[in-house]
Amino acid sequence: MKKNSRVLLSVRVIPRSKKNEVSDLGNNRLRVRVISPPERGRANKELVELLARHYRKRRSSITIAKGLTSRDKIVEISD
Repeated sequence: MKKNSRVLLSVRVIPRSKKNEVSDLGNNRLRVRVISPPERGRANKELVELLARHYRKRRSSITIAKGLTSRDKIVEISD
């Protein structure tokens, strides 16, 4: 039987960037640049898609636990 594991990351999102990019700041902290503007959840959606590609996980295993309307977010990645 496999245990469900989860990781919490502190993420600083920079919307309206020139390119999509994930930068590791160490100590479970990331800086993520997304092209999308922070309107109607577009930047959040792009953040989840970008992290899913970066960590090779399904989008459904990545959720924003805190900070839906803030640039500073807590993101949960589960197996």
